[in-house]
Amino acid sequence: MRCLLVPLFFALSVQAPVFADEAATPEFAPAALKLARGHINEVMVLGTPHLSQLPKSFDVSQLSLLNERLANWKPQAIAIEALSGLQCAYLRSYPQRYGDTVRTYCRDTSAAKAATGLDIVEAAAQAEHLLSLWPASPSAVQRRTLASLFLAAGEPASAVVQWLRLPVDERRAGDGLNEALVATLNALKERRDESYLIAVPLAVQSGLERVYAMDDHTADQPDVDEKAYGAAIMKAWNNPFTAQRKRMDDALESHLDTPAGVVAMYRAHNERGIATLIFQSDFGAALEEPSPQHFGRGYVAYWETRNLRMASNIRESMTTPGIRTLVIVGASHKAYLQAYLNQMHDVRIVGTDDLLQGR
Repeated sequence: MRCLLVPLFFALSVQAPVFADEAATPEFAPAALKLARGHINEVMVLGTPHLSQLPKSFDVSQLSLLNERLANWKPQAIAIEALSGLQCAYLRSYPQRYGDTVRTYCRDTSAAKAATGLDIVEAAAQAEHLLSLWPASPSAVQRRTLASLFLAAGEPASAVVQWLRLPVDERRAGDGLNEALVATLNALKERRDESYLIAVPLAVQSGLERVYAMDDHTADQPDVDEKAYGAAIMKAWNNPFTAQRKRMDDALESHLDTPAGVVAMYRAHNERGIATLIFQSDFGAALEEPSPQHFGRGYVAYWETRNLRMASNIRESMTTPGIRTLVIVGASHKAYLQAYLNQMHDVRIVGTDDLLQGR
């Protein structure tokens, strides 16, 4: 048998370069095969700094001009960088791998479960059923009920959308909401987070019933040597491009005392050349870091996987053909999500330049 395999192996090895050349130039390019008839789905990806990391002196009311311009685009769906309750339910089922991820990114839904009697999966199913029957003019009872279901389902931002769509005098306990959950909703709407200070008010103003949590952390896994991993990545990040980004951020953050200054910060985080600078500073530097364990390669593999799964979550949320979706996500994700979503046959990427310039 071994003698018979030798000529076969030789023949395959001779052909290998041909196969490699063919793989390097695939004939099938999904991005070139776009919808020819009907209304294409439009996606605008807004790269954002994480508002929780801005100086404590930042007055969130200065977001007014940015939010006004986003509303003028008239989004029909909004996706945010948050984990869905259903993904958190899965992550909790595998604590050996995802224990730290759950502690960092997933909200405790026990209070909402106690109030409603529903776990995450049950509440998510009931919320989807309620939305499938949603009337054009829902009652306050229906909105409070849906808010309670979203809290139990681990979808707090969508719960706040329902809360803020209620008249002020109807924002009270009842219909699944107890006083503790009411206090939670009132606290969340003030949270210094782009999901609550940009996406939620925009959803309310646009007449939407929810936002879509599209982040993904299923690529997370514990590091075998966390200290060595962290040291290798930090060393890779210590480069002139990172220093350039730091200088840029410091300059932008010194002018956040006006709405125009906030919009200027967003223009800088979304301009065309910034993606290359981010790559050179972060992922490109990690890709080439020389540790024997290839820590940087593992980091980049995690990053690419996360963005691919985020893109698939965004694509899945486009349930209505021709929908206009706004994605609000950390600026480092923007170029990756645009590149991946552009591969979809009926998705067109809409740039942010005109919107942020006020054109």
